[in-house]
Amino acid sequence: MSTRTNARPYILVALVISLGFSVYTATRPTHEFASNKPGAEVIIQVSEGEYGVSIAKKLQDAGVIKESATFTSLANNPKSGAQGISPGSHKIQSHITSQMALEQLLDRTRFTHMVNIVEGTTLSDVLFVMKKDSNISGNFASATKGLIPVLKNQRNSVEGQLFPASYTFEPHTTPQQALQTMLTKFKDAISATSLSKGFAKFSPYQVLTVASLVQIEGDPSDYEKVAGVIYNRLKIGMALQLNSTVQYAAGLRGQIALSTAATKIDSPYNTYKYVGLPPTPISNPGLPAIKAALNPAAHDYLYFITVKPHDTRFTKDYTEFQSWVTEYNKNRAAGLFK
Repeated sequence: MSTRTNARPYILVALVISLGFSVYTATRPTHEFASNKPGAEVIIQVSEGEYGVSIAKKLQDAGVIKESATFTSLANNPKSGAQGISPGSHKIQSHITSQMALEQLLDRTRFTHMVNIVEGTTLSDVLFVMKKDSNISGNFASATKGLIPVLKNQRNSVEGQLFPASYTFEPHTTPQQALQTMLTKFKDAISATSLSKGFAKFSPYQVLTVASLVQIEGDPSDYEKVAGVIYNRLKIGMALQLNSTVQYAAGLRGQIALSTAATKIDSPYNTYKYVGLPPTPISNPGLPAIKAALNPAAHDYLYFITVKPHDTRFTKDYTEFQSWVTEYNKNRAAGLFK
């Protein structure tokens, strides 16, 4: 949020007249509502790039604050945090002080329209969440039409490039505009990383695809190790054999186990059948997974398995791996993964 004001400063002068034992003081004007008597909540819509003086006027007109100049003066202070006010619909109490109004505008729990995109979601997940926000309206079937991915790819896919974050959108935002905002956020986020340079012989898009696998397959504490396993397999031409890619292709995401039949489906995302990376990312990874794909742990592991929740093990020995598979099956049967 940017702030600007042409309001002239004012000076309060206290006039004291002494007559005998009596002292008369000019009454100081009250520029704030009482802080202990808030009124009903109202909705304040903040637009992208809106000036502080404009927000202040909205607050005054809606009866949130008593005087817009007081809020503007507060917001102009670099230490106030007013620059952190996000665009969107804010639910604010009326008849409060400017300080309280600022605090409520900065309180993200007071957004009436919040689209939360979590790490590991897919394009279809994002569209599903967006449909629940009444501020987003339009043709969802053509939501990706005309969008240009940040990282170009043969399929012109935006999968993996819709940055996980919390978003608020103004009324009448189209699905395409909402997705573009997420692409822009992705572009800004990766600018602080070395993703544009890729990793080793892998292109930026391939690294992003690895990150999408890491996001689904590993616990955050193991991201670098999981990335190392993926690269080790790719380097020796070994099939990745990741359940997550098959689940993505078959629409089975979220399931713990994978049937033998599922591993035989004919899809370029079937990493049991086809060697190499899937053609696109299989999720929208967060920065930790992206950074892990750029900085994989150096080891010789070729196998990993989560034997029980928060117990992921790594090895280069297939026999040891198989013994862990047996242990995993026992734990799953015992309900440890529910």
